[in-house]
Amino acid sequence: MLVLRPVPLLAATTALLAGCGPKETPATDRPGAGGGGELVYVTNEDSRDLTVIDAATDSVVATIFVGTRPRGVLVSPDGRTVYVALTGSPKCPPTMPDEECEKLASDKTKDGIAIVDVATRTTVRTIPAGSDPEEFDIAPDGSRLFVSNEDADSASIVDLASGKPIANVKVGDEPEGVTIAPDGKLVWVTGETDHDITGFDAVSGQVVGRIDIGGERPRSIGFLPDGSRAYVTNETSGNVSVVDMTARKLLRVIAMPEGSRPMAVAIPADGKRVYISNGRGKTVSVIDPATDSVLATVEVGTRPWGIALAAGGKKLYSANGPGNDVTVVNTETMTVLKRIPAGTIPWGVAVGPKP
Repeated sequence: MLVLRPVPLLAATTALLAGCGPKETPATDRPGAGGGGELVYVTNEDSRDLTVIDAATDSVVATIFVGTRPRGVLVSPDGRTVYVALTGSPKCPPTMPDEECEKLASDKTKDGIAIVDVATRTTVRTIPAGSDPEEFDIAPDGSRLFVSNEDADSASIVDLASGKPIANVKVGDEPEGVTIAPDGKLVWVTGETDHDITGFDAVSGQVVGRIDIGGERPRSIGFLPDGSRAYVTNETSGNVSVVDMTARKLLRVIAMPEGSRPMAVAIPADGKRVYISNGRGKTVSVIDPATDSVLATVEVGTRPWGIALAAGGKKLYSANGPGNDVTVVNTETMTVLKRIPAGTIPWGVAVGPKP
Protein backbone atom coordinates (compact mmCIF):
# COMPACT_ATOMS: atom_id res chain seq x y z
CA MET A 1 0.00 0.00 0.00
CA LEU A 2 2.75 2.43 0.85
CA VAL A 3 5.09 3.35 -1.97
CA LEU A 4 8.09 1.31 -0.88
CA ARG A 5 10.63 -0.90 -2.56
CA PRO A 6 11.62 -4.32 -1.17
CA VAL A 7 15.16 -4.54 0.20
CA PRO A 8 17.47 -7.27 -1.06
CA LEU A 9 17.15 -10.51 0.89
CA LEU A 10 20.81 -10.47 1.95
CA ALA A 11 20.55 -6.96 3.35
CA ALA A 12 17.37 -7.79 5.23
CA THR A 13 18.91 -10.94 6.68
CA THR A 14 22.01 -9.06 7.81
CA ALA A 15 19.85 -6.45 9.53
CA LEU A 16 17.93 -9.18 11.33
CA LEU A 17 21.03 -10.93 12.59
CA ALA A 18 22.40 -7.65 13.84
CA GLY A 19 19.25 -6.66 15.72
CA CYS A 20 17.53 -9.80 17.02
CA GLY A 21 18.63 -9.59 20.65
CA PRO A 22 17.80 -6.83 23.12
CA LYS A 23 20.52 -4.27 23.65
CA GLU A 24 22.14 -4.18 27.08
CA THR A 25 21.43 -0.88 28.84
CA PRO A 26 22.08 0.55 32.31
CA ALA A 27 19.56 -0.63 34.90
CA THR A 28 18.22 2.89 35.39
CA ASP A 29 17.19 3.01 31.72
CA ARG A 30 15.30 -0.25 31.76
CA PRO A 31 11.49 -0.33 31.85
CA GLY A 32 10.32 -1.05 35.37
CA ALA A 33 13.43 0.52 36.91
CA GLY A 34 11.30 3.26 38.45
CA GLY A 35 11.12 7.00 37.98
CA GLY A 36 8.08 7.07 35.69
CA GLY A 37 8.31 8.64 32.27
CA GLU A 38 7.37 7.42 28.82
CA LEU A 39 8.73 5.12 26.15
CA VAL A 40 8.31 5.61 22.41
CA TYR A 41 7.93 2.54 20.20
CA VAL A 42 8.68 2.70 16.47
CA THR A 43 7.98 -0.15 14.04
CA ASN A 44 10.62 -0.66 11.34
CA GLU A 45 9.00 -2.34 8.36
CA ASP A 46 12.09 -3.66 6.57
CA SER A 47 14.37 -4.50 9.50
CA ARG A 48 11.43 -6.32 11.17
CA ASP A 49 12.00 -4.79 14.56
CA LEU A 50 10.85 -2.26 17.11
CA THR A 51 13.00 0.70 18.16
CA VAL A 52 12.44 1.73 21.79
CA ILE A 53 13.17 5.36 22.69
CA ASP A 54 13.24 6.88 26.17
CA ALA A 55 11.17 10.07 25.86
CA ALA A 56 13.06 11.72 28.74
CA THR A 57 16.39 11.61 26.91
CA ASP A 58 15.22 11.00 23.34
CA SER A 59 17.75 8.19 23.05
CA VAL A 60 17.35 4.61 21.82
CA VAL A 61 17.35 2.14 24.71
CA ALA A 62 16.50 -1.11 22.90
CA THR A 63 15.77 -2.82 19.61
CA ILE A 64 13.32 -5.75 19.70
CA PHE A 65 12.79 -8.24 16.86
CA VAL A 66 9.06 -8.67 16.16
CA GLY A 67 8.50 -10.27 12.74
CA THR A 68 7.70 -9.64 9.09
CA ARG A 69 6.75 -6.12 7.94
CA PRO A 70 5.69 -4.55 11.27
CA ARG A 71 3.44 -1.55 10.75
CA GLY A 72 0.64 -0.58 13.16
CA VAL A 73 1.63 -0.38 16.84
CA LEU A 74 -0.16 0.26 20.16
CA VAL A 75 0.78 0.15 23.84
CA SER A 76 -1.42 -1.20 26.62
CA PRO A 77 -2.57 1.45 29.15
CA ASP A 78 -0.26 0.08 31.85
CA GLY A 79 2.72 0.16 29.49
CA ARG A 80 3.54 -3.51 30.03
CA THR A 81 2.59 -4.78 26.57
CA VAL A 82 3.16 -3.54 23.04
CA TYR A 83 1.04 -4.84 20.15
CA VAL A 84 2.46 -4.83 16.61
CA ALA A 85 0.71 -5.67 13.32
CA LEU A 86 2.70 -8.06 11.10
CA THR A 87 2.01 -9.15 7.53
CA GLY A 88 3.39 -11.63 5.04
CA SER A 89 1.77 -9.79 2.13
CA PRO A 90 4.07 -8.07 -0.39
CA LYS A 91 4.45 -4.32 -0.70
CA CYS A 92 2.18 -3.02 -3.43
CA PRO A 93 2.30 0.75 -4.01
CA PRO A 94 -0.87 2.54 -5.18
CA THR A 95 0.63 2.88 -8.65
CA MET A 96 1.01 -0.91 -9.06
CA PRO A 97 -1.87 -2.60 -10.94
CA ASP A 98 -3.73 -5.21 -8.88
CA GLU A 99 -2.81 -7.96 -11.33
CA GLU A 100 0.89 -7.19 -10.86
CA CYS A 101 0.56 -7.19 -7.08
CA GLU A 102 -1.18 -10.56 -7.17
CA LYS A 103 1.90 -12.07 -8.87
CA LEU A 104 4.14 -11.25 -5.90
CA ALA A 105 4.83 -13.89 -3.27
CA SER A 106 2.70 -13.83 -0.13
CA ASP A 107 3.16 -15.82 3.09
CA LYS A 108 0.01 -15.75 5.20
CA THR A 109 1.71 -17.65 8.00
CA LYS A 110 3.48 -14.37 8.80
CA ASP A 111 0.22 -12.44 9.37
CA GLY A 112 -0.77 -11.58 12.93
CA ILE A 113 -0.36 -9.32 15.93
CA ALA A 114 2.93 -9.65 17.79
CA ILE A 115 2.69 -9.32 21.56
CA VAL A 116 5.80 -7.76 23.09
CA ASP A 117 6.62 -7.95 26.80
CA VAL A 118 8.20 -4.63 27.75
CA ALA A 119 9.87 -5.88 30.94
CA THR A 120 11.86 -8.57 29.13
CA ARG A 121 11.98 -6.78 25.79
CA THR A 122 10.95 -9.89 23.91
CA THR A 123 8.18 -10.89 21.52
CA VAL A 124 6.37 -13.56 23.50
CA ARG A 125 3.90 -14.72 20.84
CA THR A 126 1.99 -13.78 17.70
CA ILE A 127 -1.78 -14.15 17.52
CA PRO A 128 -3.95 -14.39 14.37
CA ALA A 129 -5.75 -11.21 13.31
CA GLY A 130 -7.13 -11.91 9.84
CA SER A 131 -5.44 -11.42 6.48
CA ASP A 132 -2.82 -8.71 6.01
CA PRO A 133 -3.31 -6.79 9.29
CA GLU A 134 -2.15 -3.19 9.02
CA GLU A 135 -3.54 -0.83 11.64
CA PHE A 136 -5.70 -1.47 14.68
CA ASP A 137 -7.19 -0.05 17.85
CA ILE A 138 -7.86 -1.56 21.25
CA ALA A 139 -11.13 -1.59 23.20
CA PRO A 140 -11.20 0.76 26.21
CA ASP A 141 -11.36 -2.22 28.57
CA GLY A 142 -8.41 -3.88 26.81
CA SER A 143 -10.40 -6.98 25.90
CA ARG A 144 -10.43 -6.74 22.10
CA LEU A 145 -8.43 -5.52 19.13
CA PHE A 146 -10.05 -4.13 15.99
CA VAL A 147 -7.79 -4.75 13.01
CA SER A 148 -7.88 -3.63 9.37
CA ASN A 149 -7.28 -6.46 6.89
CA GLU A 150 -6.03 -4.56 3.87
CA ASP A 151 -6.11 -7.22 1.19
CA ALA A 152 -9.41 -8.73 2.40
CA ASP A 153 -11.46 -5.50 2.50
CA SER A 154 -12.52 -6.31 6.04
CA ALA A 155 -11.82 -5.71 9.72
CA SER A 156 -11.19 -8.44 12.29
CA ILE A 157 -12.33 -8.35 15.90
CA VAL A 158 -9.77 -10.20 18.00
CA ASP A 159 -10.45 -11.46 21.52
CA LEU A 160 -7.24 -10.95 23.50
CA ALA A 161 -8.11 -13.46 26.23
CA SER A 162 -8.29 -16.33 23.74
CA GLY A 163 -5.89 -14.78 21.24
CA LYS A 164 -8.29 -15.52 18.37
CA PRO A 165 -10.45 -13.58 15.89
CA ILE A 166 -14.13 -13.75 16.87
CA ALA A 167 -15.68 -11.78 14.00
CA ASN A 168 -14.96 -10.39 10.56
CA VAL A 169 -16.64 -7.21 9.34
CA LYS A 170 -16.95 -6.10 5.71
CA VAL A 171 -15.70 -2.52 5.38
CA GLY A 172 -14.53 -0.30 2.51
CA ASP A 173 -11.99 -1.54 -0.03
CA GLU A 174 -8.33 -1.47 1.07
CA PRO A 175 -8.98 -0.57 4.71
CA GLU A 176 -6.16 1.02 6.69
CA GLY A 177 -6.85 3.44 9.55
CA VAL A 178 -8.81 2.08 12.51
CA THR A 179 -10.00 4.28 15.38
CA ILE A 180 -12.54 3.72 18.16
CA ALA A 181 -14.80 6.67 18.87
CA PRO A 182 -14.12 8.27 22.27
CA ASP A 183 -17.24 6.73 23.84
CA GLY A 184 -15.94 3.27 22.92
CA LYS A 185 -19.16 2.22 21.19
CA LEU A 186 -18.27 2.41 17.50
CA VAL A 187 -15.17 1.54 15.47
CA TRP A 188 -14.41 3.52 12.30
CA VAL A 189 -12.23 2.25 9.44
CA THR A 190 -10.94 4.07 6.35
CA GLY A 191 -11.54 2.56 2.91
CA GLU A 192 -8.70 3.76 0.71
CA THR A 193 -10.13 2.95 -2.70
CA ASP A 194 -13.77 3.49 -1.70
CA HIS A 195 -12.85 6.95 -0.35
CA ASP A 196 -15.02 6.53 2.73
CA ILE A 197 -15.07 5.52 6.36
CA THR A 198 -17.15 2.61 7.69
CA GLY A 199 -18.48 2.43 11.24
CA PHE A 200 -19.42 -0.74 13.11
CA ASP A 201 -20.57 -1.65 16.60
CA ALA A 202 -17.62 -2.52 18.84
CA VAL A 203 -19.55 -5.36 20.51
CA SER A 204 -21.65 -6.93 17.76
CA GLY A 205 -19.58 -5.96 14.73
CA GLN A 206 -22.73 -4.77 12.96
CA VAL A 207 -22.07 -2.05 10.38
CA VAL A 208 -23.91 1.17 11.31
CA GLY A 209 -23.03 3.32 8.33
CA ARG A 210 -20.57 4.65 5.80
CA ILE A 211 -19.55 8.26 5.22
CA ASP A 212 -18.11 9.67 2.00
CA ILE A 213 -15.24 11.87 3.19
CA GLY A 214 -14.83 13.98 0.05
CA GLY A 215 -11.18 13.13 -0.47
CA GLU A 216 -9.09 10.47 -2.16
CA ARG A 217 -7.28 7.59 -0.48
CA PRO A 218 -8.15 8.18 3.20
CA ARG A 219 -5.43 6.89 5.50
CA SER A 220 -6.18 7.66 9.15
CA ILE A 221 -8.91 8.93 11.48
CA GLY A 222 -8.56 11.09 14.58
CA PHE A 223 -11.39 12.20 16.90
CA LEU A 224 -11.80 15.28 19.05
CA PRO A 225 -12.10 14.12 22.69
CA ASP A 226 -15.88 14.68 22.78
CA GLY A 227 -16.34 12.61 19.61
CA SER A 228 -18.17 15.42 17.83
CA ARG A 229 -15.79 15.60 14.88
CA ALA A 230 -13.38 13.31 13.08
CA TYR A 231 -10.36 14.38 11.03
CA VAL A 232 -9.55 12.05 8.13
CA THR A 233 -6.31 12.30 6.14
CA ASN A 234 -6.57 11.97 2.35
CA GLU A 235 -3.22 11.05 0.83
CA THR A 236 -3.92 11.37 -2.89
CA SER A 237 -5.99 14.55 -2.78
CA GLY A 238 -3.58 16.18 -0.32
CA ASN A 239 -6.22 17.36 2.14
CA VAL A 240 -7.94 16.56 5.44
CA SER A 241 -11.68 15.94 5.76
CA VAL A 242 -13.60 17.21 8.78
CA VAL A 243 -16.60 15.00 9.53
CA ASP A 244 -19.57 15.79 11.78
CA MET A 245 -19.90 12.48 13.60
CA THR A 246 -23.31 13.31 15.09
CA ALA A 247 -24.90 13.99 11.72
CA ARG A 248 -22.45 11.60 10.01
CA LYS A 249 -21.71 13.96 7.17
CA LEU A 250 -18.77 15.84 5.71
CA LEU A 251 -18.42 19.36 7.10
CA ARG A 252 -15.48 20.66 5.11
CA VAL A 253 -12.16 19.78 3.52
CA ILE A 254 -8.94 21.47 4.65
CA ALA A 255 -6.26 22.01 2.01
CA MET A 256 -2.82 21.09 3.31
CA PRO A 257 0.47 22.75 2.23
CA GLU A 258 1.55 22.22 -1.35
CA GLY A 259 3.11 18.82 -1.93
CA SER A 260 1.45 17.24 1.13
CA ARG A 261 0.32 13.63 1.12
CA PRO A 262 -1.48 13.44 4.49
CA MET A 263 -0.99 10.18 6.36
CA ALA A 264 -1.43 10.03 10.14
CA VAL A 265 -3.40 12.04 12.72
CA ALA A 266 -2.51 12.78 16.35
CA ILE A 267 -4.79 14.74 18.69
CA PRO A 268 -3.85 15.64 22.29
CA ALA A 269 -6.18 14.95 25.22
CA ASP A 270 -7.32 18.57 25.39
CA GLY A 271 -8.39 18.51 21.73
CA LYS A 272 -6.96 21.97 21.05
CA ARG A 273 -4.73 20.89 18.17
CA VAL A 274 -4.78 18.35 15.34
CA TYR A 275 -1.40 17.16 14.04
CA ILE A 276 -1.02 15.70 10.55
CA SER A 277 1.97 13.95 8.97
CA ASN A 278 2.29 14.91 5.30
CA GLY A 279 4.20 11.95 3.85
CA ARG A 280 5.96 12.91 0.64
CA GLY A 281 5.61 16.55 1.66
CA LYS A 282 8.31 15.85 4.31
CA THR A 283 6.40 17.83 6.92
CA VAL A 284 4.06 17.77 9.90
CA SER A 285 1.30 20.38 10.11
CA VAL A 286 -0.88 21.53 13.00
CA ILE A 287 -4.55 22.45 12.54
CA ASP A 288 -6.59 24.61 14.92
CA PRO A 289 -9.94 22.77 15.31
CA ALA A 290 -11.59 26.01 16.43
CA THR A 291 -11.15 27.43 12.93
CA ASP A 292 -10.09 24.33 10.95
CA SER A 293 -7.14 26.26 9.58
CA VAL A 294 -3.49 25.22 9.30
CA LEU A 295 -1.51 27.11 11.95
CA ALA A 296 2.03 25.94 11.22
CA THR A 297 4.07 23.37 9.31
CA VAL A 298 7.53 22.05 10.09
CA GLU A 299 9.84 19.94 7.94
CA VAL A 300 10.72 16.73 9.75
CA GLY A 301 12.35 14.35 7.26
CA THR A 302 11.82 11.98 4.38
CA ARG A 303 8.23 10.87 4.01
CA PRO A 304 6.91 10.98 7.61
CA TRP A 305 4.20 8.39 8.25
CA GLY A 306 3.24 7.46 11.82
CA ILE A 307 3.16 10.17 14.48
CA ALA A 308 2.47 10.16 18.23
CA LEU A 309 2.44 12.66 21.09
CA ALA A 310 4.33 12.52 24.39
CA ALA A 311 4.97 14.74 27.43
CA GLY A 312 1.33 15.76 27.70
CA GLY A 313 1.27 16.75 24.04
CA LYS A 314 4.35 18.95 24.23
CA LYS A 315 6.44 16.65 22.02
CA LEU A 316 5.62 14.87 18.78
CA TYR A 317 7.51 11.93 17.27
CA SER A 318 7.37 11.20 13.52
CA ALA A 319 8.56 8.01 11.79
CA ASN A 320 10.35 9.06 8.60
CA GLY A 321 10.22 5.96 6.37
CA PRO A 322 13.05 6.09 3.81
CA GLY A 323 15.00 8.43 6.11
CA ASN A 324 15.38 5.58 8.63
CA ASP A 325 14.97 7.97 11.53
CA VAL A 326 12.53 9.55 13.96
CA THR A 327 12.11 13.29 14.40
CA VAL A 328 11.20 14.90 17.72
CA VAL A 329 9.18 18.11 17.43
CA ASN A 330 8.48 20.73 20.11
CA THR A 331 4.75 21.24 19.54
CA GLU A 332 4.66 24.58 21.36
CA THR A 333 7.10 26.16 18.90
CA MET A 334 6.72 23.66 16.03
CA THR A 335 10.47 23.30 15.78
CA VAL A 336 12.64 20.19 15.47
CA LEU A 337 14.37 19.17 18.68
CA LYS A 338 16.23 16.08 17.50
CA ARG A 339 16.46 13.36 14.88
CA ILE A 340 17.01 9.84 16.19
CA PRO A 341 18.33 6.94 14.04
CA ALA A 342 15.87 4.03 13.94
CA GLY A 343 15.69 0.76 12.01
CA THR A 344 15.05 0.33 8.29
CA ILE A 345 11.86 2.01 7.03
CA PRO A 346 10.25 3.22 10.28
CA TRP A 347 6.47 3.15 9.87
CA GLY A 348 4.37 3.47 13.03
CA VAL A 349 4.82 5.23 16.38
CA ALA A 350 3.18 4.65 19.77
CA VAL A 351 3.89 6.15 23.18
CA GLY A 352 3.21 4.51 26.54
CA PRO A 353 4.17 4.85 30.20
CA LYS A 354 7.21 3.10 31.60
CA PRO A 355 5.73 0.13 33.52
